[in-house]
Amino acid sequence: MMRFTKIATAVALASMASLAVAADPIKIGVDGPFTGGSSSMGVSMRDGVRLAAKEINDAGGVLGRKIELVERDDEAKNERGVQIAQELVNKEKVVAVVGYINTGVALASQRFFQEAKIPVMNNVATGSIITQQFAKEPENYVFRNAAHDSIQAPMIVEEAITRRGFKKVAILADSTNYGQLGREDLEKALSAKGVKPVAVEKFNIKDVDMTAQLLKAKEAGAEAVLTYGIGPELAQIANGMTKLGWKVPLIGSWTLSMANYIDNAGPGGEGARMPQTFIQEPTNPKRQSFIINYLKTFNPKNARMDSPVSAAQGYDSVYLLAAAIKQAGSSEGPKIKAALEDLKTPVEGVVTTYNKPFSKADHDAITANIPVFGEVKGGKVVYAYPEDQKKASVVQVKK
Repeated sequence: MMRFTKIATAVALASMASLAVAADPIKIGVDGPFTGGSSSMGVSMRDGVRLAAKEINDAGGVLGRKIELVERDDEAKNERGVQIAQELVNKEKVVAVVGYINTGVALASQRFFQEAKIPVMNNVATGSIITQQFAKEPENYVFRNAAHDSIQAPMIVEEAITRRGFKKVAILADSTNYGQLGREDLEKALSAKGVKPVAVEKFNIKDVDMTAQLLKAKEAGAEAVLTYGIGPELAQIANGMTKLGWKVPLIGSWTLSMANYIDNAGPGGEGARMPQTFIQEPTNPKRQSFIINYLKTFNPKNARMDSPVSAAQGYDSVYLLAAAIKQAGSSEGPKIKAALEDLKTPVEGVVTTYNKPFSKADHDAITANIPVFGEVKGGKVVYAYPEDQKKASVVQVKK
């Protein structure tokens, strides 16, 4: 009898332990700049992530477990990103990570997750190299659902050269990895059109006077300025052009949509155009629901998301990971990665419906058919072309 009781007790304890493990939260790291010049992107991304996690948890979680977000501010600093990555791996024991706004921070940090076999879902950083950093290794744990620069740069050049007919363009790019890799992509795209920029100028983060760079572009006869930078410095470009009395179109990467470009540039920032995966307009029911819930939850100033692209891609990144965890039936890194590379069921996101977005050889979910052109108008970003507005309501990833 005593032996039976011991066996029964052991079985009960094992069952309780199993239930305790099953009830443990699924810890997902969230890394981005929540302070500083990149914060409008980072905070918007974080809020999109929070909104998705809450919706999933309210619906019962994943595998009967709640998602727990472990948020860290990398301040857009490479060394801070490295510290956070090690903490998330070794102390927090996260099963996956979403975020990375800055290309340099991503490239410095994601090797720790690669070594630990923990999937990274880059949801904002666009440097073309990001998902290729470990492509030659047997297994690659780095994924992305943002439009990389090899997509954006040709779009920018197509807009400037083909659509709008400019023959002389200048490039102004910041000195970060993001700016200089983007500049290289722009020069490649221009070369493919047989065009050489009349001026290629560089500036640093926190620069407030772009006069020297702009004068070189103006004197070279530039009909448009192509940009790769982030909001505060892009606003200084627009303000510098206003001071010089030189008004030519600004066409650049998606960051021309940042609130701290639009607000700091004021009237001088109007008309800037940039590729966008998401514009804050309710073009379909999913987007309408997302916009309503985001505004209700976070109550941003002027009912405008500071960085709509970051918010939408952050939101979608959590749903993509949740779908992979559910399909894998596990929160183990290698199993999540394998599921991401072969998602069986489409994931309805805000940016698009992700239909087999990844494969073992391709870890970029956003394809060239997804982004559209936005334009700064009336202090916000709107669709630059009516046909893009129609496209945004139906487009799906095609692999």
